Amino acid sequence: MNIVITGASRGIGKAIAAKFISQGWNAAICSQQKERILKAKNELLQINHHAGIIAEVVDVSQKEEVIAFANKVKHAFDQVDVLINNAGIFIPGSIYEEKEGVLEHTMAVNLYSAYHLTKALLPLMIAHKQGHIFNICSTASLRAYPNGGSYSISKFALLGFSKNLREEMKPFGIKVTAVCPGPTLTDSWEGFDGPEDRMMKPEDIADMVWAAYHLASQTVVEDIILRPILGDI
Repeated sequence: MNIVITGASRGIGKAIAAKFISQGWNAAICSQQKERILKAKNELLQINHHAGIIAEVVDVSQKEEVIAFANKVKHAFDQVDVLINNAGIFIPGSIYEEKEGVLEHTMAVNLYSAYHLTKALLPLMIAHKQGHIFNICSTASLRAYPNGGSYSISKFALLGFSKNLREEMKPFGIKVTAVCPGPTLTDSWEGFDGPEDRMMKPEDIADMVWAAYHLASQTVVEDIILRPILGDI
């Protein structure tokens, strides 16, 4: 069984990789920073040294690099069972105050990367009439909030992509799930000095993805919304 995960060197992406690899899966993972992705690969191999792990340095804001990563996946795997579009960037700020180019860059990372990688890998899933695509959205995909700016715009768009893709994939037996986590203890929240119980653990997101994947073939969880029990911050 094979899983592909973007942004997998840390946080939610790495937690999902660890969950699946611990259960005997192979994985193709990528991140923009070489040191982090190689460190993640070594740590994941400690969980299961028999796992086949492809670890690539990919700037997902660049279409050419995303397609090159997809081609390496297709060369290594004859089937992709699960695709996790997790790579993302968060630059807080108001639309009217953002620097020039923030929207374009944020959309390239948070939306276009998912679009291009999904489109490149779908033939493998369609050929086998099965597969599950998880797009890691956000509670910012559901509700606008101050200082959300381009990040919130991109996450609304990713949720829309998920909904449209789900309709298109029905005839092929391919499931599409939008995962919308609230505040999760990842590097995006570096510097947050609030109590630990105000943040979720990445492993909780991974557990939900694992559970959603293992439902009967005729059942799909369309949307997963998770928040800290005390609500968003």
